[in-house]
Amino acid sequence: MNTDFHKSTVYQIYPRSFQDTSGNGTGDLKGITRKLDYLKGIGVDYLWITPFFVSPQVDNGYDVADYYRIDPLFGTMEDLEELIAEADRYEIGLMLDMVFNHTSDEHEWFQKALAGEKKYMDFYYFRRGKGPGVPPNNWDNRVAPGSAWEYVPHLDLWYLHLYDRKQPDLNWENPLVREELKKVVRFWVEKGVKGFRFDVVNLVSKPEGLPDDNAEEGMNGKQLYTDGPKIHEFLHELTADTGIASLVTVGEMASTGLSHCIRYSKPENEELSMTFSFHHLKTDYKDGKKWEVMPNDFMALKKLLFTWQQEMKRGGGWNALFWCNHDQPRIVSRYGDDGKYWKESAKMLGLAIHMLRGTPYIYQGEEIGMTNVKNYDCIQDFNDTETQDNYKALLKQGKSPEEALRIICARSRDNGRTPMQWTADPKANGGFTDGTPWLKCNSNVADINVESQINDPDSIYSFYKKLVSLRKEQEVIAEGDVIPCLENHPQIFAYQRVLKNAEGEQKILVICNFTGKEAVIGKEELNFAGEEAVIGKEELNFADIEDSRLLISNYKDTSVQIRNGRLRPFEAAAYQI
Repeated sequence: MNTDFHKSTVYQIYPRSFQDTSGNGTGDLKGITRKLDYLKGIGVDYLWITPFFVSPQVDNGYDVADYYRIDPLFGTMEDLEELIAEADRYEIGLMLDMVFNHTSDEHEWFQKALAGEKKYMDFYYFRRGKGPGVPPNNWDNRVAPGSAWEYVPHLDLWYLHLYDRKQPDLNWENPLVREELKKVVRFWVEKGVKGFRFDVVNLVSKPEGLPDDNAEEGMNGKQLYTDGPKIHEFLHELTADTGIASLVTVGEMASTGLSHCIRYSKPENEELSMTFSFHHLKTDYKDGKKWEVMPNDFMALKKLLFTWQQEMKRGGGWNALFWCNHDQPRIVSRYGDDGKYWKESAKMLGLAIHMLRGTPYIYQGEEIGMTNVKNYDCIQDFNDTETQDNYKALLKQGKSPEEALRIICARSRDNGRTPMQWTADPKANGGFTDGTPWLKCNSNVADINVESQINDPDSIYSFYKKLVSLRKEQEVIAEGDVIPCLENHPQIFAYQRVLKNAEGEQKILVICNFTGKEAVIGKEELNFAGEEAVIGKEELNFADIEDSRLLISNYKDTSVQIRNGRLRPFEAAAYQI
């Protein structure tokens, strides 16, 4: 399998919110082409573009009605071909987002299934209920309260939909389904696509017989179909039969386990290049519930990151590194401080994740510190169907409209979907569109935008650009081991990257204060004064920090401060030892 991606950085584009060239308020493919020079300037190697295929847009394109055609909302096939060709000229590869767990209910296959055609009914999971009005099993929907089954009266059958009822699950047990999906992959490879992201792909293998789940609480069915019984067989077959082992592939792994992610991404298994896991983005879930808010549990976050880093390395797997995507609130508003320490915390979070072992992903706007929405005052401001459903559920639970809206504003996926902020002009929608944007722009566009940062050497943009460059320059970042440091410190996330090769030993120390308060490092923990210092399980001798080269920092005089054993709020730095 290709491993060039170890030094690469991927930039995720949510096309409807990136750049509109038509004036209809929705971003388009031509808008991406227009901004290739900007993307090349950051130094990214791949563009992951979320679905732009024909779709009724119930779930913003993740309900695909035709895998081979471009939705007119985003442009034409000619626009895509131009984008692929121009991206190639910039030496940037396109990664398409394949939604293969389910289709839209408007897909031709499902429409034929509803018409009673046996061949296409077997493309999905149609089953008899247990009785009048009783679904075939007790599985719950993953994104909204209620059953994962929808009743079809004229067939007297139910169909399975782990997501919205208009997104019926495909039956991967049917070899005809797998062959059709392989055709889709081959089609786009022939168009010049360089990689694929597979949406919730670890959910495609369901257990035989679709049994009831005896789980006492939580989402019934989840433990049965997550990393299902034939998932590794199916992924290997898809990769082998389409010839995509040499391309860059990543799987979105919903509620996955570590052992499975090692298997998914271990090169000799020829399944995927890398995996997305989300456990580190749930440490601010109160009682493990997405729609309950609490401050981030930093110690839990640190433990998760170190565990996944070390175990994936030990098992031969590969991580996709990320804080943000189109399904997540903005990280600077979650684990940072989008007020007083906005710039410092945005940079710190970037350093903390980009220096780890794996392939980093930058989500559009992350490189300029875009925040959660500041001006959404009512539920009508939100577009996302998951947000709408859970707002209603919160009200049913007895929460006041004000409390429910507070939770929605912290958790909604729309936080990551507001239009890209290119310029400081709010009247021009921050340079996103000349028309009325499909989703209201964030009110802080005048303060946070590309225009004000791109030529500023101290900006978040410039910091991210440096992070991308360092990965290419420093082999230890791409290939070195991760050795945790200060594991019990309540504020500091620190680690070493170590690489031993024929040229000797390379070491980098990364140290980040995850809080808005000063962090003190005691001499028994980390000493830069010349005495032996114990860092985690590794012993280092810092004769003087001046002997180490400061690679990057988010405060201009960081080296002086850290030498004194004190980190200011959200301070972060990396040193080459």
